[in-house]
Amino acid sequence: MSLDPERRMQFLFQLRSRGVTDARVLDAMERIDRGAFVRGIFADRAYEDMPLPIPCGQTISQPSVVGLMTQALDVSPRDKVLEVGAGSGYQAAILSLLARRVYSVDRHRRLAQSAQETMESLGISNVTVLASDGSRGLPDQAPFDRILVTAAAEDPPGPLLAQLRIGGIMVLPVGQSDHVQRLIKVTRGEDGVDYEELRAVRFVPLIEGMGQE
Repeated sequence: MSLDPERRMQFLFQLRSRGVTDARVLDAMERIDRGAFVRGIFADRAYEDMPLPIPCGQTISQPSVVGLMTQALDVSPRDKVLEVGAGSGYQAAILSLLARRVYSVDRHRRLAQSAQETMESLGISNVTVLASDGSRGLPDQAPFDRILVTAAAEDPPGPLLAQLRIGGIMVLPVGQSDHVQRLIKVTRGEDGVDYEELRAVRFVPLIEGMGQE
């Protein structure tokens, strides 16, 4: 992270004070420079705990929410992870330090290409970013040990649940886009799925199909 020590301490303190306590997650978030994923007029706000606009009408989530979602995902070093909603690539970059392999998809080709280029510029080689309809998952690479969805659906999408390995975990926001959404943790067992509510959140809606750019 290209921060002076005081700003780095402040960044990590913000995360801890909002419930991000997992040592591996905190270490990953210290090592991945959020500033590499925020460009233009908002670049100087990259280390504040707030969501920021990125192209295609999307946002980069606030760091504490990224941390809490990553923490809930409980990624192990041998896991293969699917992220739906690549955005700037910030979340996938953090996952790259925790998992064996990360596939990240975005319905906006412009975002997917930019995120892949950022990964390459940072020397991150275990993340593949693809332009794809995330609501359908990524059947060619299924099953996944972990799935993270960074856009809100009214219910966990069936195709994503089907691509989650038995014993796997999916973390996603559910609820209508203009109402309160809940972040939930879904664990797939032999006999069905268990749901755990984590907290209130606000995300862009999960939209089927490809974007215009």
